[in-house]
Amino acid sequence: MVFGFGKKDDEEGGDNLNLASNAPTKTRVIDLNDFDSTVTLGTGTFGRVRLSKEKSTGTYYALKTLGKEKVIKLKQVEHVQNERQLLAQASGCPFIVNLSGHCQDEKNVYMLLEIVNGGELFTHLRKVGKFSNDAARFYAAGIILGFEHMQSMHIIYRDLKPENVLIDAKGYVKITDFGFAKIVEDRTYTLCGTPEYLAPEVIQSRGHGKAVDWWTLGILVFEMLAGYPPFYDNDTMKLYRKIITGKFQFPRHFDAPAKDLIKQLLQVDRSRRLGNLKNGAQDVRRHKWFRGFDWAAYASQTMKAPMVPNVSDASDTSNFDPYPDSDEDPNARPLGAEQQKLFVGF
Repeated sequence: MVFGFGKKDDEEGGDNLNLASNAPTKTRVIDLNDFDSTVTLGTGTFGRVRLSKEKSTGTYYALKTLGKEKVIKLKQVEHVQNERQLLAQASGCPFIVNLSGHCQDEKNVYMLLEIVNGGELFTHLRKVGKFSNDAARFYAAGIILGFEHMQSMHIIYRDLKPENVLIDAKGYVKITDFGFAKIVEDRTYTLCGTPEYLAPEVIQSRGHGKAVDWWTLGILVFEMLAGYPPFYDNDTMKLYRKIITGKFQFPRHFDAPAKDLIKQLLQVDRSRRLGNLKNGAQDVRRHKWFRGFDWAAYASQTMKAPMVPNVSDASDTSNFDPYPDSDEDPNARPLGAEQQKLFVGF
């Protein structure tokens, strides 16, 4: 996707930083025989992601495999269908992992994703403990532009956390895992997300919309700067009470602009939450924490990244934790005709 620029963007907001097109990227139906899959890059409840090489082109991808039986058992069919459809719609943005293809067989559904092999933001954050202001601002900028792109299509993401932000070979961020993403023009009521990142309105089941993503950005900025989230407790109910009150403490090393940004993002009253006001994402980009930030250079990815991963080529998986490799669930059974209908159109 190409960002289009009108007149020179003002350095405090980049108001003319607009997406050139909201048209969804076309994805192809793939044949698994055209790919060689090797090491596991990650695992989840429904399956795993493997490094995969297209035989005809030599191009590397990440092949995500989800077991149909488990998806149905855990009542996640709608989420899986949404993930493919909305990822295809949002693909083309440089700060979102792009979907290149998809297919299914009797046991599984598959999504062919671009390879992003600089590792998870989570891994890099845990390695250094906490990020500098400049590094946190750099990573936050990509998430803001990713959210802005999604929200222009009424997509809310709902699952921001360090594990779902990948670093590419140039050091820029890409948002991944659209399992909880959903098109919402007003409100939805599904409880989903990571406990420490849930917005108050999600916990209280009052209905939620795009404002939840700006809340999660506030949590992530705090965690990047502190090394831990602002709300935490081993008791989930106590954690939820802390989130609903919106009370937390800043470490001493936080500077004033960072504190102000986080306070405005972690505003319990969503009608006053930064990002959810009249000017949307532009209000976040204009905030004084980003004063002097060159949004045009960032969007064109000509800004120097604070950390460039050690990546030799597209097949390099050294930035991912090793996982024991195995075939997909050996006990998985082909579904019956009625169950297969649930995946029509995948």
